[in-house]
Amino acid sequence: MSQDDRVRSGASSISSGGRTVYDAAQERLGRVFADFDNVIVAFSGGKDSGAMLHLVLDYMRTHAITRPVHVFHMDYEGQYTATTRYVDRIMTSDRDLTVPWRVCLPFAAGCAATMYADHWKPWDPESRALWVRELPTHSGVIHTGNVPRGFPRFDGVWDYVFQEAFERWLHETTGARRTAVLIGIRQQESLHRYAAINREDKHAMYAGLRWTSVMAPGVVKVYPIHDWLLEDVWHAHALFGWSYNHLYDLMYTAGVSPHLMRVASPFISQGIRQLQLYRVIEPELWARLVGRVNGANFAAIYGDTQAMAARNVTLPTGHTWKTYLKFLLDTLPVAARQHYLTKFATSVRYWTEKGGALPTDTVRELEAAGIQAEYLGPPHTGRVYTRPHEIVRFPTYPDDLPGIRAFASLPTYKRMCITILRNDYTCRYMGFGPTKQDEDRRRSAMEKYQEVLT
Repeated sequence: MSQDDRVRSGASSISSGGRTVYDAAQERLGRVFADFDNVIVAFSGGKDSGAMLHLVLDYMRTHAITRPVHVFHMDYEGQYTATTRYVDRIMTSDRDLTVPWRVCLPFAAGCAATMYADHWKPWDPESRALWVRELPTHSGVIHTGNVPRGFPRFDGVWDYVFQEAFERWLHETTGARRTAVLIGIRQQESLHRYAAINREDKHAMYAGLRWTSVMAPGVVKVYPIHDWLLEDVWHAHALFGWSYNHLYDLMYTAGVSPHLMRVASPFISQGIRQLQLYRVIEPELWARLVGRVNGANFAAIYGDTQAMAARNVTLPTGHTWKTYLKFLLDTLPVAARQHYLTKFATSVRYWTEKGGALPTDTVRELEAAGIQAEYLGPPHTGRVYTRPHEIVRFPTYPDDLPGIRAFASLPTYKRMCITILRNDYTCRYMGFGPTKQDEDRRRSAMEKYQEVLT
């Protein structure tokens, strides 16, 4: 039985005709290798990117493609030993078909474990004595001592910004006509990833293909397995005998649900609730992590509790959410307080002056609850929404909106409190994307909008 026949016998169907997600991925890879003369595979060390990489290598061998692909991995230093071993194995295998790029540089990685900074820097030379482990030594490792000429700026640069800069640099360095960057995201994982695929802006797609996204001239992001389910990923691993990160076995033994297993930088907000697993799975590594990043131990102990807003947050006696917010802000370092005030002032101005778009069913809930606001009808911005929205403008910023189901999308001082309790420095919980504003802009915004919380 051929590889194609074997996977069809068990993979999920995505059409009544029996076409599987494996078939769809094969067709996408065929288009990639036909249209792109340079291919980069983004490899994180997790199950999805691992499956995608193995899928690519199998396709190359089946179709006698000998032009190597670039395998790009950002090494976050603080990670499980099982992840390090898996990455070591992948980055030193299949060298006839791959060119490894393992980046061990002090880029900025998101950190929700401390109130004193929004990031930490893996492999920071100034913290050499505190490194969790030694640099890997195989070929293809990029560190501060061997950075190639013309390499993108990296010190303190956000990881996602650096990644795109690296991909553009590699495209230019190789002299490629067209570069495909293969990324193993799946729609099932999150609404954000679902929205990244199911969008309507065809000008941002390559050749109108929904599973692509143009990143820069000549550089296109490609999502070959975006429609795979978790079961498809593990089915393929088992069926083809692909190597995988055995951290998943350890997590399963520790009682973690397969849908909650994550392999990522340990201190990002999405991983805080599972930070305590380091103490269970690998206590010696945990001891080094505690000494590496301020606040790690507190986040591990309280990351899944009310203390960091992972459970229902209760209002202290005698406070409104607005006064409680003032109290929380007063506990922060000056720079962090100014940062939050700038973000919060933007939210207040947006919702009380311009108004924001909310799903129509949420708007009806607000009206039924008697919430005082201006209900301005459908938006006229030209933006395409997946479901009907309406603009709502509040006369004053709400303290709380109890009973409204879509709480996380509504502007309230309670939501600001939760943002601080979660150490959500980028205010992602409030819908903000991470930015790097300079101190002059922060001070200017503080002076202009300091009356917001007075």
